[in-house]
Amino acid sequence: MIPETKQPAVSRALQEAFGVNEYEDIRLTTGGLSPSLVFRIVVQGKAYLLRILLRSEAIADPRVEFACMKIASEAGIAPRIWYANLEDKILITDFVEAKPFPDDTALRIAPILRRLHALPDFPKMVNSNYLDVMDGFVQRFQAANLLPEGESGQLFRRYADLLQVYPRNEAELVASHNDLKPQNMIFDGQRLWLVDWESAFLNDAYVDLAEAANFFVSDEAQEESYLSAYFAEPAGDYRRARFYLMQQAVHIFFASFLLLMTARAGLPIAADSPTPDFRDFHQRLISGVIGLTTDEEKLQYGLVHLRQAQRNMQTQRFEQSLAIVGDLHASV
Repeated sequence: MIPETKQPAVSRALQEAFGVNEYEDIRLTTGGLSPSLVFRIVVQGKAYLLRILLRSEAIADPRVEFACMKIASEAGIAPRIWYANLEDKILITDFVEAKPFPDDTALRIAPILRRLHALPDFPKMVNSNYLDVMDGFVQRFQAANLLPEGESGQLFRRYADLLQVYPRNEAELVASHNDLKPQNMIFDGQRLWLVDWESAFLNDAYVDLAEAANFFVSDEAQEESYLSAYFAEPAGDYRRARFYLMQQAVHIFFASFLLLMTARAGLPIAADSPTPDFRDFHQRLISGVIGLTTDEEKLQYGLVHLRQAQRNMQTQRFEQSLAIVGDLHASV
């Protein structure tokens, strides 16, 4: 189950962490888009998580991942680290047994994100701003001409309007997780833990807020409670507007990334293909019915984000958000 080339490193890890050479049980838990191998192992009767990193890239650099996870673990946001070896790319932490998410998950996430964003600075993305890096995927998606002109033209014009007004202030960047899907937010029956810090770096706080809201915020009333819990005061018009714009940016980023990925795998994007309901699809992701392990699921998820962005960017709220954010930063 563990690649042969990694077995000596895993044995060393077990010996250094626990004084044993073998585990008593192992189970693969990897799913979704992660390039790493993740296992639940049992050592001396206790469950741990064993993570084996398989690649090193700017957005998945093990030096960055381990550094960010260490800070978060010491702050009580991430599980305890028992072993971390950069050279071998091996990590062992406590294993958190997941329980069903409670109805008030959004209100539980908000203060955790506030604590996370107040931590000492994480490393920055290499040589670029997050919005600019993600825009690279959007530009490649646009250049690939995967959508009919009648469908894509308005979408990319609205997206350009968003980028024009959205602020890029490096002084505002905070320690961020950047991959807040349900698989990376584990409820143990009492509290939430954030896991899988592979995409962590210094970023705009609204990215984490928008990603978590995709799953656990279902309407504007819940959004107001969620943002108020995060800011520890009413969010106000500017914060709500900036949050809404980032939500649309995240939809377009995910759509571009996933649809490019599935196009390379040979899956066509039919202009009239039926798209699952946004909330229903996310509920199935939360419950584990969908794991994003197949190209077909990734294609569907890309279309879910695409359609949500198309709908939202035609609303009065989008126009108002552009005006609020644009007017404030134009006057600074």
